[in-house]
Amino acid sequence: MNEIVVTKDELIHLFETGDIKDTQHGWLYKDEIYINIIAIHDQDPKYVYNVTNAQYYKIAPINPI
Repeated sequence: MNEIVVTKDELIHLFETGDIKDTQHGWLYKDEIYINIIAIHDQDPKYVYNVTNAQYYKIAPINPI
C-alpha cells in the first residue's frame, strides 16, 4: 500500500464502511495493513486550535518490525 491523501469526509466514510477499523493494536486498513493517520494542515499546527481537525489526512502504512 502506498500513502494516500483523503478528505475529512472520505476518512469518515472509510470508518463508517469498515474499511478502517480501530483495534487494540492500532488502525487497521481493509483487515490487513496497520496504518497511521496524519492530519495535514494548511497552516502551522501551533496556530491551529484543534490539531486533530483538518481538511485532509494522509493514510500511511506502518512498516512491520
